[in-house]
Amino acid sequence: MKKILIVKLGYTETLESALSFTTSLGDVLRTTAILHFFKNDQVTWLVDEKAQPLLEHNPLIQRVLVYDPRRIAQLTQERFDTVINLEKLPEICLLAESIECSRYLGFRVGHSRPREDAGTRRLEELAQSTDKRRVNKDCWQKVLADALGETWAGEPYVLGYHPASPQSYDVGFNWATGTKWTNKAWSTENWRALESLLKEDFSVTWQRGLSSITEYIEWINSCRLLVTSDSLGLHIALALGKRVVALFGPTSPHEIYFYGLGSYVLPESGYGCVPCLNPYCTQPRQCMEFIAPEKVKERITDEFKRPARPRQV
Repeated sequence: MKKILIVKLGYTETLESALSFTTSLGDVLRTTAILHFFKNDQVTWLVDEKAQPLLEHNPLIQRVLVYDPRRIAQLTQERFDTVINLEKLPEICLLAESIECSRYLGFRVGHSRPREDAGTRRLEELAQSTDKRRVNKDCWQKVLADALGETWAGEPYVLGYHPASPQSYDVGFNWATGTKWTNKAWSTENWRALESLLKEDFSVTWQRGLSSITEYIEWINSCRLLVTSDSLGLHIALALGKRVVALFGPTSPHEIYFYGLGSYVLPESGYGCVPCLNPYCTQPRQCMEFIAPEKVKERITDEFKRPARPRQV
């Protein structure tokens, strides 16, 4: 049994060049897909405290450590067979590089790297080049698996929390977006228009659990289908095996693998910048506003016509 350290706090999204201390909860959750490659090993995961609830009780993680000075001191006294660093902030890279290990994968300070780390070069190229990322057709899980020298075969996310809420609603509106990517939002007017279109045929519930991850997971579990932007809610729904209809504009739907659980809707804007991969819009009208509620209703109806799939495990 090998000792594996995963450094994924959520501060910087893996395929973005921007450095940030804003925790991307969705990026942490989708990283759990790599745990299948280490299911026979002893895994330690270093994470930001805001994302910790997404990793608790995960059967493929032996230790979840919250990033703080005490944990840093602890890790520098240990030795691992493999360290995987998926953070780009220099101070975190320096920490990861200071930990004794036989194999180091992921981001580093500077450009020197051992030969076995060559697989991360494409990962870095996508993170550094918006143009390359816009034309990339590989989903996030495959890109990351390739960087680790592994073969991704459709392995799902691993969510340790098991919700108990009954399935009470047909459609959930995951309407809220984070403060970083405000241009992922669909307007309140469009959400209300969609509600009016659905009310004759489907029961609808609006997003709950805005201040509690576990409450949020319970709410998503209570829905048969989630309408959502590219956000944490999308990844939780996929982890729970829920049907989804995802609204995409500034980000690329090709980076999301839907596990046969749903599909996405793109804006009919005519903008050549979609997806811009930019947290802030420079157009007079955001591309998300070119997604018609009628189109979303049509996609929801189509999804309910398809046979239900079993929950991912």
